[in-house]
Amino acid sequence: MRRFGEREQTLTAGRLALPVALFLLLWGAPTPGEAQETNLADGARVAELVAEPSQLEVRVGESVPFQVRALDASGDELNPRLLMRGSRGGVAVDDVGALGIGVGDHQILVTVALPPEAEGDSPSITIPVTVTWPAIERVEIEPLAGALYAGTDQRYRVRALHADGSERPSPRAEWSTSNDGIASVDSYGHVAAHSEGTVSLTAEVEGVRGERVEEIRPLPVERIQVEASEERVRSGDVVRFSAQVLDGDGREVEDAPLQWTYTYMPDDSIVEPGAPADLRDGRFVAQFPGEYTVRATAGPVAGWKTIRVDTRDVVRRIDVLGQGRVSHRRTSDFWVFEGVDGRDYAVTGTWGSDGFTYFWDVTDPANMILTDSIQIDARTVNDVKVSPDGRYATLTREGASDRRNGVVILDMANPAHPNIAVEYNEGLTGGVHNAYPLDDYLYVLSGGERYLIVDMSDIYNPEIVGEVDIPGSRIHDVWVHDGIAYSAEWDTGIVMTDVGNGRWGGSPENPVVVNTYPLPGGNTHAVYPYYQEDTGRFYIFAGDEIIGRSGFALEGGNNRAPYDPDVPGSGTPRNTAGYIHIVDYTDPENPQKVARYHVPEYGTHNIWIEDDILYQAYYEGGLRVVDVSGELMGNLYTQGREIAVFKPNDPIGYVANAPTTWSAMPFKGNIFLSDANSGLWAVQLEPEDRPIP
Repeated sequence: MRRFGEREQTLTAGRLALPVALFLLLWGAPTPGEAQETNLADGARVAELVAEPSQLEVRVGESVPFQVRALDASGDELNPRLLMRGSRGGVAVDDVGALGIGVGDHQILVTVALPPEAEGDSPSITIPVTVTWPAIERVEIEPLAGALYAGTDQRYRVRALHADGSERPSPRAEWSTSNDGIASVDSYGHVAAHSEGTVSLTAEVEGVRGERVEEIRPLPVERIQVEASEERVRSGDVVRFSAQVLDGDGREVEDAPLQWTYTYMPDDSIVEPGAPADLRDGRFVAQFPGEYTVRATAGPVAGWKTIRVDTRDVVRRIDVLGQGRVSHRRTSDFWVFEGVDGRDYAVTGTWGSDGFTYFWDVTDPANMILTDSIQIDARTVNDVKVSPDGRYATLTREGASDRRNGVVILDMANPAHPNIAVEYNEGLTGGVHNAYPLDDYLYVLSGGERYLIVDMSDIYNPEIVGEVDIPGSRIHDVWVHDGIAYSAEWDTGIVMTDVGNGRWGGSPENPVVVNTYPLPGGNTHAVYPYYQEDTGRFYIFAGDEIIGRSGFALEGGNNRAPYDPDVPGSGTPRNTAGYIHIVDYTDPENPQKVARYHVPEYGTHNIWIEDDILYQAYYEGGLRVVDVSGELMGNLYTQGREIAVFKPNDPIGYVANAPTTWSAMPFKGNIFLSDANSGLWAVQLEPEDRPIP
C-alpha cells in the first residue's frame, strides 16, 4: 500500500517555497512522499488499483492525504511504480497528497508504470476531487485613488483574505453606507460623496464584514492643468499625461481623486470603431488615427489636453527566398547559425517521426542543400539548438525506446556532417522537451518538472553542476539572458532565477530563484527576454500554448496526420489559441504585465525579437512580423504594428496547404522559419523605403 508521508517543511538547497501557483505532476515522476523503493516489474502483475478514500475534498492551498493500493489477480498487494497527475490548474499531487489549486470538480489520474517488455495497457484509476475556497477571515476596503471629497466619486476595492493571508480573487461583496445622504455606494463599490460629514462604508463577503470610515470634506479644487509627453504620435505609441490639481490659492491638492477619460474624433467615422484607445493611470495608447482629447476630472472640475495620432504605417512586403521541403515527416524546431567553417547552416528536428534530425547548408537561402541527417532513439526531436560559438548542438529526446531519453550532444566541428559526441541522460530520464545551450553551460529540461545546469567545457564529458526545481511546478521552456534564467512554467508563469548575474548571489552551481510571475490562463509555454535600447526597458515576452481551442466558439481538434480517405478528419489543419503576454521587468523585483500581442483564432508558439522587431511563430496564423519599438501598452495587434504576415502554404506538404509555423529566427538580413507541415523556409522583408503600388 502506498501511503503519503508528512509534508516536508524545509525545501532542499536551490529550491524556493512559493505561494500556490502549481501545476499538474509530470507523467513518469516518482510518487511524491514515497518512502519505500518501488518495483517496476510489479507493474506487469497489477490487476486493480484501489483509492482510499475513493473521492476527495480539499481547499485551495491545502492538501489532503490519500492512498492507492495495487492488487494482483489474487488480491495480494504489490508495490509498483505509480504515475499520477492532477487536472491542469485544478489539483496536483504533492508530498502530502492532493493539493487544491483551482476551485471546481477535478480528478487525479493514477496509472501503473510498466516495464519496457510489458504488453497491453497500463491499469489506471480516476479519483474525483472537489476543490473549494478556504473560509474568509477578514475583509478590507481600500480606495483606488485619492481622498473622498464632497461632490466627487470614486471606486473602492474589497480585499477578502483567508487565514493564511492569501487573497480571494474577484470576491463578490454586498456594499452599503451608514448614511446615504452623505455618501451612497452601488453594488460594485463605486461611492458618490453628496455632502460633508462622516460616513462608514461596509462590504460583506460570505458573512464577513469589513468597514472603513471616511471623513468627507469640501472639495478644494479650482483648476486642473493637463500636460502630455507628446502632442503628435503614431498609433501604438504610449503618451504619458500628467495633471496638476490646484486650489484657489494655486496650491497643489495631492490627494484629489482624479478620474481619466478621453473623447475621440476619428479621421473616418465610418471606418474607425468607437473604442480605439487604452487609458490607464495617465498612460494612453491609441489604435487608430484621429484627434484624442484626454480629460482629468475631480468632481465638477476638469482639465484636458488634445493630441494628434497618425497611422503607424509600418507594413512591408515579404519575398520568399527558398524552401527546404520536408513533406514526409512533421518538422519541429530549428536553429540557423554560422558554422566554424564560415558557411551558414540550419538544423531541423522532427515531431513524432522516429527521431530524425536534418542538417542544411543555407549559405544561399534560395538554394538550401540537405547535407546530412541523423536518427536517434526517440519518437520526437522536439528542440534543436547550437551553442553561440558553434562548437556543439543539442537534440532533445522524447519517447526513447528505453525510456531514458535525455539530450544528444553533437560535435559541430564539421557542421555539414556532425558527429554524436555523447548521448547524455544523467538526471534526464524523463522526456526532454527543451534545452538552452551557451558556450560554457547547457540548461536542459528534465521531464518537464525542473531544469539541470550542465558544464559543457568538455562536450564529450558533460557534468551537472546545478538544478532549478520549483516544487509542484511544471516547466516547458527556459531562456538565459545576462546571467538570469527565465523559465516558462505553465500555471506558475514566469520564473526568474539568478544563474550567474550575481545580483541575488546566484551562479550556475548555486542558482537562486528571484521571483515568480503568474500569467492569466496558466498556459505559459515560451519566454523571450528582450532589452529595448531606445527606452531602457527590459521586457519578457511570454507565450501561451492552447491546442484544440476547447471552450472557444471556434473549436477544433489536434489533427497531426496527412490526408487519408479512410480516416475521417485527416488532412485538416489543427486549431490553436493563446497569445503573447508582455511583462515589464525593468524593475525585476516588481514585474508588471503591460501589453499583449493577440491575434484572434490562432495560437502562438515560439518567439524571437531583434532590433525592436518581433518574429512570432503563430502556428496556423503563420509568421507574424511585428514592430515592438517604444514603450508597449495594450494589444499590439490592433495598433497597426504588424509589419508583415507570411503563411507557408505548401500544396504537397505533410498536410497540404496547412501552415503550422513552429519557430522563426532572423539571420543575416533574412528570416528563417520552420513549419510543421512543410519544413524549412527562408524569406526576406523588402526594404522600408520601397514604394508599395
